[in-house]
Amino acid sequence: MPLRCALLLLLCVTLPALAAPPRTFSEAKKIAWRLYAQQSIEFYCGCRYQGNRVDLQSCGYQPRKNPRRAARIEWEHVVPAWVIGHQRRCWQQGGRQNCARNDETFRRAEADLFNLVPAIGEINGDRSNYAFVWLPQQPHQYGACPMVVDFKARKAMPRARVRGMIARTYFYMSQRYGLRLSKQERQLFEAWNRAYPAQSWERQRNQRIACIMGWGNAFVSEVDLRQCR
Repeated sequence: MPLRCALLLLLCVTLPALAAPPRTFSEAKKIAWRLYAQQSIEFYCGCRYQGNRVDLQSCGYQPRKNPRRAARIEWEHVVPAWVIGHQRRCWQQGGRQNCARNDETFRRAEADLFNLVPAIGEINGDRSNYAFVWLPQQPHQYGACPMVVDFKARKAMPRARVRGMIARTYFYMSQRYGLRLSKQERQLFEAWNRAYPAQSWERQRNQRIACIMGWGNAFVSEVDLRQCR
């Protein structure tokens, strides 16, 4: 099932009433499970999943090392929490837990639904906090899944279908939470934004999440909060 069709499944239901955004990552995950409650498609490889169980055969995924973790869905930060935290003093004073307890901006960024996607657990773990870059394709690293992770270089390259959304998520997170992007990152994401413009599924996802957050990702599309009421 194409990613566009799968994500439209979660958008076919009535849009939620406008509500306050989640206050913590734990709250955000609970909301995300409801947002993606219908059978949908995992972000990095395109596998079908139901609940938190992944149909690995649906996308030809072959576990690299951890079959148990590969069989479940986890919530992945497109912009890693490590990246968010390392630009804030709280991380140097006690890491992620300290930031989550004592830094309101970090909490809001960590819980931002625009930055969360359903991912195969093994991919979530392998990607870690690695930056996205352009890498030579290694088609058999995860079977037919086109995700590439270079552990030595600590870099990752996502499949083409989601590169534009990743770029627009980085731009959004940078603007909203004051995150710094390197010159190389900005150049790459500008290229991906141009090469992979937002499709209907991404615009509708933006509208649906906006009804919860109270605002949209302007790098994707304009939203109409009147549709949320």
